[in-house]
Amino acid sequence: MIRNRFGKSKSGLRSGDWVEVRSVEEITATLDEQNRLERLPFMPEMLKYCGHRFRVSKVAHKTCDTATLIMGRRMHNAVFLEDLRCDGSAHGGCQARCLFFWKTQWLKRIESPGAAANFRAPVRQSQATCSKQQLYGTTQVHMANGEVRYICQATEHWAATEPLRPLAMSHFIEDLRKGNAKLRDVVKVVGLHLIWKLRQVGVGWRISIWLYGRIHKLLTGRPDPFRCGVIPEGASTPDEKLNLQPGEWVEVKSHDEILETVNRELGNRGLKYNAEMTPACGQRFQVAQRVTQIIEEKSGRMITMKNPCITLKGVYCQAFYTHYSLLCSRRVTPYFREIWLRRVADNASSEAGTLQSSRGQ
Repeated sequence: MIRNRFGKSKSGLRSGDWVEVRSVEEITATLDEQNRLERLPFMPEMLKYCGHRFRVSKVAHKTCDTATLIMGRRMHNAVFLEDLRCDGSAHGGCQARCLFFWKTQWLKRIESPGAAANFRAPVRQSQATCSKQQLYGTTQVHMANGEVRYICQATEHWAATEPLRPLAMSHFIEDLRKGNAKLRDVVKVVGLHLIWKLRQVGVGWRISIWLYGRIHKLLTGRPDPFRCGVIPEGASTPDEKLNLQPGEWVEVKSHDEILETVNRELGNRGLKYNAEMTPACGQRFQVAQRVTQIIEEKSGRMITMKNPCITLKGVYCQAFYTHYSLLCSRRVTPYFREIWLRRVADNASSEAGTLQSSRGQ
């Protein structure tokens, strides 16, 4: 059965715990010939962190599937460390900046940054080990037609996880037990979701929309995030070229302004705006990067964007509204069209707000 593919975690790691990343030799000893542990690859971009110490930001027991966007996934024996993200250096320069999953066997628990590492949890040796050189050799596959397909934690995410029941209380209890979320956040997010589901019942549809909008406004101070764009499907959507560069300050336009630029399905020239981006509306951030290429998780192909997207420092998905994986801790980076942003003067940057992962709705 699917649950037998993974062992149960014995680390007891929680959000906020200190760990030391094991040595290259210790980690590669846990990997099979495909550079995987429990079907999750250890990637070359992670090598530079070996021997260094970090805090656990979240326990990665619950994640979203960015390949299908239809269901949540459950992972065993893994955590996220601070904001350690892939720079794409061994994967063709992919700019997705995904958080690394760290299997607990790759880590040693410590009491504090200056404390000695706890060696009481030995590394389980794999029968087929992977050398440091092999790590690079398993990042891509050359197809017969000359095309390159990349392999990374995002492309193998489905194989390394199992299905998650969206409203199963067990994973919300795990969020509380592991320090991923506070009780008030769980109650707020789950409560709003249950109210949102009333509109699917079919009875009192308009009333349920009104009720959700009122309660959401009361709890968050923001309007209903589940609204359609104003441009008819099939009609062209507007564009704006700001040529934004990393380090510049911008303000995310209001939700109403953004809805004027997207179609009924919230699309703008191939990119979709979504409810998880609404907490950033009206706030100011620095530009993180101009994104021109990312790996498509489904196929492993490198996708070159005709219209570059913008990412913002400190802006990540909080999974407040991702119905199939509420309060997912993966913190995926959202992409913005330049038309959804406005450049602000440098002297206004000191007043800029930063969206923190600990912020509630």
